[in-house]
Amino acid sequence: MNVYEIRGGRRLTGECGVQGSKNSALPILACALLCGGEAVIRNCPVLTDVEATANILRHLGCRVRREAHVVTVDSAVIGADDIPDALMREMRSSVIFLGAILARNGRASLSTPGGCEIGLRPIDLHLDAMRKLGAEVREEFGRIVCEAPKGLTGAKIPLSFPSVGATENIMIAASCAKGVTQIVNAAREPEISDLADFLNSCGARIAGAGEGSITVEGVARLHPTEHTVIPDRIAAATYMAAAAVTGGRVRLNSIIPAHLGPEIGVFEEAGCKIETDCRSIRITGPERLRSVKLIRTMPYPGFPTDIQAPVAAMLTVADGASVIIETIFENRFKYIGELVRFGAKIRVDGRMAVIDGVKTIYGANVVTPDLRGGAALMIAGLAAEGVTRVSDSRHIERGYEAPETVLRGLSAEIKRIAEDGKTDPEPPTETERR
Repeated sequence: MNVYEIRGGRRLTGECGVQGSKNSALPILACALLCGGEAVIRNCPVLTDVEATANILRHLGCRVRREAHVVTVDSAVIGADDIPDALMREMRSSVIFLGAILARNGRASLSTPGGCEIGLRPIDLHLDAMRKLGAEVREEFGRIVCEAPKGLTGAKIPLSFPSVGATENIMIAASCAKGVTQIVNAAREPEISDLADFLNSCGARIAGAGEGSITVEGVARLHPTEHTVIPDRIAAATYMAAAAVTGGRVRLNSIIPAHLGPEIGVFEEAGCKIETDCRSIRITGPERLRSVKLIRTMPYPGFPTDIQAPVAAMLTVADGASVIIETIFENRFKYIGELVRFGAKIRVDGRMAVIDGVKTIYGANVVTPDLRGGAALMIAGLAAEGVTRVSDSRHIERGYEAPETVLRGLSAEIKRIAEDGKTDPEPPTETERR
């Protein structure tokens, strides 16, 4: 297993850019399946989840190539309508291929997706939506098979919960369906709007993305396009938490501050000074953070579940007690036991965590339970006295592009030790580049 070794106690200072959004890149890459030619996706982060998505595309018959942060997907020829179990198990969001394969081939066969075990993500909403669009859905030998040999037909689809994945799957499938589809109680996340922008640039007709009701007028076919993925608001908030917990001063560039409204409010309540302009945020942490009375995770525009764990790690050293209520995933507190190893005082009761801030936490050997929980452990390591070793970094690398490089650029003392015992080389300094 790869390990992040962190020597804590250093204030983060400086500035850095923020990667492209993982949660935008994955559905956009899946949607490239419908372009029938070369789609060029820019600002695509270098992540294991992105590579897993590319491997699924290759299995389906696409040609995929990457040059730095530009990924080109040529979907002119598709030779399969299934995704093998091994590929499905690599990430939870692989179900996003359902709508794209069904719309392209009239048939899709896949198994239950894998990924982080943060709680149930039932795909019932996805399957019910495909049925409403005219697909026949059945289970065969542990696989889900959807068929619509005569194509899909637009429908009104109310969602019982504003699921991001289900909203994306419906948008993709409905783009090439006959007639008009209306999604009621749709997810409103910025990533939904980014996917709609990509689809519309391919020739789709989507209105209302980012609002509670989305209308999709089906077209006969989509065409290739070029698109730039939005910045990753979760990565941005994670590095804000890292700056805050160390009392640092950091400027994050190439982001959209409007996507971080609830998070900014929490950081300000914790005593951080926040300055924004149209494409950057500067955060200055206090000598000691203040506790936050209550954080309740909610669908966008509420406080995101994906940043709950990094903020919890930040609050372990705040002055006073903070309360977090998790409303989205029932197993999202799996990282808490690892935070306690640092000397944090946290009590969990069902979906509520009470964090009694302590003045000092201490380096520990911890194991990454999932993607965002792993980020939380790195943040705790940055604040802790002594050395922290965060093992099983594969979870972290699903969603954060070279976090050790980003953090070293902000004066953190961190290195990534590969499973063969070798330390990854540090990037050249600015002087060496010149």
